[in-house]
Amino acid sequence: MATMKDVAKKAGVGLGTVSRVINNHPSVKDATRVKVQKAIKELDYSPNIIARNLKVSQSETIALIIPTIWHPFFSEFAYYVEENVSKRGFKLVLCNSDKNYQKEVEYLEMLKQNKVAGIIAITYNDIDNYVSSNLPIVSVDRHFSEDVVYVTSDNYNGGKMAVNKLIENGCKKLAFIGTTSTRPTDVKNRKIGFKDECIRQSIEYTIFDEKEPVENLEKKIENYIDENRDIDGIFAINDFVGLTIIKILGRKGIKIPEDIKIIGYDGVKMSTEQEFLISTIRQPVERMAKCAVDSIFDILENNIENKRRVLPVTYVKGSTTII
Repeated sequence: MATMKDVAKKAGVGLGTVSRVINNHPSVKDATRVKVQKAIKELDYSPNIIARNLKVSQSETIALIIPTIWHPFFSEFAYYVEENVSKRGFKLVLCNSDKNYQKEVEYLEMLKQNKVAGIIAITYNDIDNYVSSNLPIVSVDRHFSEDVVYVTSDNYNGGKMAVNKLIENGCKKLAFIGTTSTRPTDVKNRKIGFKDECIRQSIEYTIFDEKEPVENLEKKIENYIDENRDIDGIFAINDFVGLTIIKILGRKGIKIPEDIKIIGYDGVKMSTEQEFLISTIRQPVERMAKCAVDSIFDILENNIENKRRVLPVTYVKGSTTII
C-alpha cells in the first residue's frame, strides 16, 4: 500500500507539501498541487483520514451502513448506535443500503472526502477494494483483506451452546440449517461450533448449508426435512430461518417443541415489550453497538490495541424448546 512518502518521492516534493495538498492549504502553487494529485491518483494512495479528521475537524458525523432497516436485529443495532454516538456529541447518518453495492461505495467515498468522521458497517457486498486500514471503519461480523477493526458476537460458542441446549432438551439427532455468504464473515463459525460440539458430544448430526444467494430456500429446506425425518433438534443459523422452519413443520403437522425442538440465533424481537420469537442464542446487541461506537472513537484517537472484539452470547428460552 502506498504511503505519503511514496507520493512525495513520485511528485518530487517534501512530505509537508503533500500534507498541505491533502488538507487543501492555500499556500500550495497550482502546478505543485496538480503534480501531487497526479501522484496520489497513480499510486492509488488513500490519505490518513484519521490524522486529517483530528487536524481539521470537518465532521462530527458517524455513518452507519446496514443491509435493511426492516430486519429487527439491524433496527435494534441502529437504535443503540445512535444512542451511543449522541452521547459523544456526534450525529448519526444512516445508510439503509438494501444490499446495494453502489450506495455503500458512495458512503465510503464520503469518508475519504472527510464528510463523515467514521463508518460502522454491516455489509455483505463486494466492497473490499474500497476498504482501507487507513480509514476509521468498524465492521460488524465481516472480515476484509485490510486489517480493519471488527466487532462480533461469539458465533463459535453460540453454535456449541445451541448443541448443548438441544441435548438438554432430550434431542438425539441434530440438524444445522443455514446459508453461507460468499463474503468472509464470522457467522460461519456458528456452523463450525455446532459441528465441533456434536463431534465432542458424540451425537448424531446432519447439515444443510447452501451458498447465498439461494433460490427457493423454503422449498429446499422442506425437501431436506423430508429426507431427514428422524431429526428431533434443529439449530437455525438465524431466527428468520428458524421461523421458516416452523412454518414448514406446521404444514406437515409436526409439533414444536413436542416432536422437534428449534433454536435460532440473533435474539429477534418485534418490539421491546414482546417475547422472543423462538428459543434463540441472543446476540448482545446493545453491547455490540456500544463497542462499535467506542471502537470508532478509539481509532480517531489512535488508541486501538485489539482489532478483533468478540462479545459473549446467551441462551434465551422461547416457545420452541421445553427447557
